[in-house]
Amino acid sequence: MVIEQAKKVLRVEGESILALVDRIDNKFVEAVDILNACEGRVVVTGMGKSGLIGKKISSTLSSIGVPAFFLHPAEGIHGDLGMLAKKDVVIGISNSGKTAELLNILPAIKRLGLKLISLTGGLDSPLAKKSDVVLDVSVAEEACPWDMVPTSSTTAALAMGDALAVALMHKKGVKPEDFSLLHPGGTLGKNILITVDDLMISSQDLPLVSPDTPFKDLVREITKKKKGVAIVVNQAGKLLGIVTDGDIRRLFGGDLTDPTSLTAGDIMHKDPQTIEGDALAAKGLRIMEEFSITSLIIIDGEGRPEGLIHLHDILKSGIV
Repeated sequence: MVIEQAKKVLRVEGESILALVDRIDNKFVEAVDILNACEGRVVVTGMGKSGLIGKKISSTLSSIGVPAFFLHPAEGIHGDLGMLAKKDVVIGISNSGKTAELLNILPAIKRLGLKLISLTGGLDSPLAKKSDVVLDVSVAEEACPWDMVPTSSTTAALAMGDALAVALMHKKGVKPEDFSLLHPGGTLGKNILITVDDLMISSQDLPLVSPDTPFKDLVREITKKKKGVAIVVNQAGKLLGIVTDGDIRRLFGGDLTDPTSLTAGDIMHKDPQTIEGDALAAKGLRIMEEFSITSLIIIDGEGRPEGLIHLHDILKSGIV
């Protein structure tokens, strides 16, 4: 019984969202245009469960760089209407469109000449009649057994709010780097903000050898710099190849009678994987995973190594 009820809830709420797809029309476009042209703040308001959805919508808008805040309608009629200013745009949320507290603040909204976008299921309601744009978020039924508890209706309102926010992102041309400036904390911000330059081992600490470096000196350089690799460069300092400590171990497990007679040029892998310093560290991680390697060489525009980034440095940064 519990499993069947849970599946029904998800099915009913899923259908309530799908029903919105065919309602995305010119009214929706008009709503996005109003939000895009807003020179003030976007004020989202709603009572009860609709208010909680409104808080999430205002938060989403703020996260994409649109100044937005939530106005509690009951607090509004007791002084918080002073938060409203000319050039603001209001989004009102009410399933019935008859919520008293919300209707009580409409005169102030209209007196200021603010545009009002409503998310409601009551298309002939007082809220709808006073709105500049009405977005239909009506549902066939709530997901609760008695068709009473706000479930499908709040889900539909939330989904419509997300649709508005994402469409507005595209309209404004919001880029990942713009988004990242507002999300500097956590994994999301680190994925977008941290570049290879931020984590790389700088040039003075690089384990560099020439192709004719003897085996003994090659091992000494790998050991001394403690990076597990040696980068092979020519006389002009340009990248030729890489030798890893794994390469050294495999030599002693192979058929060569005296691996120590080899030079760095004999052992190196030519054309190793490289990355630009301004690339995201997350991109570096993807390359390492794709090629099953633990280090990437950072090169400048002329092919000279200017840094090295190791898998451990990326993991320690917390981007994964």
